Amino acid sequence: MIQKNRFEYEEILPVIRLFEYPKKIIITTHFKPDGDAMGSSLAMYNYLIAKGHDATVITPSDYPEFLFWLPGNDKVIEYPKNKELAAKLFSEADIIICLDFNQPNRTETLEEVITTSKAKKILIDHHLHPASFCDYTFSYPLSCATCELVYQFIVAMDDSNIINKDIANCIYCGIMTDTNSFRFETMTADTHRIIADLMDKGAENYKIHENVFDNFSFDRMKMVGFCMYNKLQMIPQFKTAFISLSKEDLEEFESTTGDTEGIVNIALAIKDVKLAAFFYETPKCIKISLRSKGSFSVKEMAQKYFEGGGHRNASGGKAFTSIEEAINLFVSILPEYRDELLK
Repeated sequence: MIQKNRFEYEEILPVIRLFEYPKKIIITTHFKPDGDAMGSSLAMYNYLIAKGHDATVITPSDYPEFLFWLPGNDKVIEYPKNKELAAKLFSEADIIICLDFNQPNRTETLEEVITTSKAKKILIDHHLHPASFCDYTFSYPLSCATCELVYQFIVAMDDSNIINKDIANCIYCGIMTDTNSFRFETMTADTHRIIADLMDKGAENYKIHENVFDNFSFDRMKMVGFCMYNKLQMIPQFKTAFISLSKEDLEEFESTTGDTEGIVNIALAIKDVKLAAFFYETPKCIKISLRSKGSFSVKEMAQKYFEGGGHRNASGGKAFTSIEEAINLFVSILPEYRDELLK
């Protein structure tokens, strides 16, 4: 039995009424969706289809190939590849469900389409400081993943009996990826109970792990080895390690969307490292992933110096400089966090 559902009945009652009759519904998420974004989107999609709604998942960009196995993936519309169709579907939508992002600008290409739509909008998310752009906002930063919230949403809608194998696999995937395989402090006893219920409903835990973590290209694995041998740097006086990949490095290994996922965790896996960073070059900016152990929060660092944010132990940001300048800035601010890093 799940002890606590974050969706209070009084808060969700208007949404229950909104879904009483079949609706045209768009489900969308943030730019460059990850496992939680696609897991929550496709879990919601399969749930709404089972309820008799006309639902479509529209992503603002492409996403990693290792997520293509998710049930319903073949029905996903990528906005950059299908702009006219996507725009038509948005214009006809009765409801837009926004998952796993707190600010509309995190959708990048879809921001204007979403904010100008006359459809009712529902936000379900676990990031801090949600913007007021939706009619109904369900924001729970203490939740480990948006997928956990989608599970609780379905239960709050009194539809737990609808959670089948496909929905369970999607939700399991999102919780697994957003907790780094159930390692983060946000994994509560109730989250483990949800995982157990998902397995009871058909989630194939071993296959999900294989599909996500044992499904990389040969070039990607060579790139990981290159990172470990050539690009991993340690700053022991601050219990910090980092990895960087330039545009040339990424081109050498024919990197595609999703190939850089998890590389920051290589640095975090070093004994005594408390703070890890990963820098990689994109056509628009330098992307930065920050991870930490224990009580040290990377969220404030991401917000203050890298135009980013996220969670205490997992945040991200960007820099509109060269990759060398971004790394130099990161190294230069470490003394500011000395006391916290050396605790």
